[in-house]
Amino acid sequence: MISRAFLLFPGQGAQYPGMALDILESSPAAQKLFALASSITGRDMKSLLKNSDAETLKRTDISQPAITLANLAAAAWLAEKGIKPSGVAGFSLGEYAALAAAGVLSEEDCFLLAAERGKAMQASADRIKADAGSGSAPGMAAVIGLAPDQVEGLIAEWKKEGAPFDKLFAANINSSRQTVVSGTAEALAESARRFIEAGCKRVIPLAVAGPFHSPLIADAAEAFRPFLEKARFNNPVLPLYSNVSGKPVSSGEEARKLALAQITSPVRWTDEEAAIQSAEGFDVCLEAGPGKVLQGLWKDSGSALPCLAAGTLIDLEKLLA
Repeated sequence: MISRAFLLFPGQGAQYPGMALDILESSPAAQKLFALASSITGRDMKSLLKNSDAETLKRTDISQPAITLANLAAAAWLAEKGIKPSGVAGFSLGEYAALAAAGVLSEEDCFLLAAERGKAMQASADRIKADAGSGSAPGMAAVIGLAPDQVEGLIAEWKKEGAPFDKLFAANINSSRQTVVSGTAEALAESARRFIEAGCKRVIPLAVAGPFHSPLIADAAEAFRPFLEKARFNNPVLPLYSNVSGKPVSSGEEARKLALAQITSPVRWTDEEAAIQSAEGFDVCLEAGPGKVLQGLWKDSGSALPCLAAGTLIDLEKLLA
């Protein structure tokens, strides 16, 4: 029996049509979450997940509350079976489910903030696309095969040259050999060439709406700020780790400040993984939500602590077998 589980909640990009509907059919707690999310967002979330195609779910304003719902539904199913988290973390958007699981946010505020964050980021992405006109809009790319400190060092060195590298930023520190960067189209194109020259295996443009986790979407952070200020942030009741610092969060007020900073700051996932792995008392990690991205990153870290899937009813039932 799982006694001390650490829950990892995935972020945007993990979504798929029909996610969490199997959990909905088998969990009274998940049914309540679906009703709550539908009420707060003004969308019938069951119908949305059942009838939307993958392209629709890519929209930031739609995917963020939907993924948060799928994450919390998985955690609710686990709790119904007696598996409650002993620690939590979430990747980017996934941090909102972690905030709720740690008692920092109510479920109501969690859904409200996920929805408003999605709206703010979508509006920023739309503005950036409009500004680009007929040209290529800013975005993100995965740099494969270089260590994160090497990527960040190269960016810092290139920034001394000015444009276009003044608009290039490390966005997600995913693993020892994978870093995602955000930037203008020109900065991404020129940096891709230079990363390859520096020994990078490949640079993969990502199909995302905008240059997230960078100062290029500072307007999204400012639009989101009033909602963060209005929400109630309690002190965490269990270990909760931050994307921005890579360390445990000590208070509700710290969580509030980090939630704002997270929009324009890199996700330091490798630091979070290292901090979790150095802590004592966890016997398993569970990726509570859609997809298996975080399991892959966890495996890349070389941790002896297992990380298992907990995003579908089949996954969840296997944990009890």
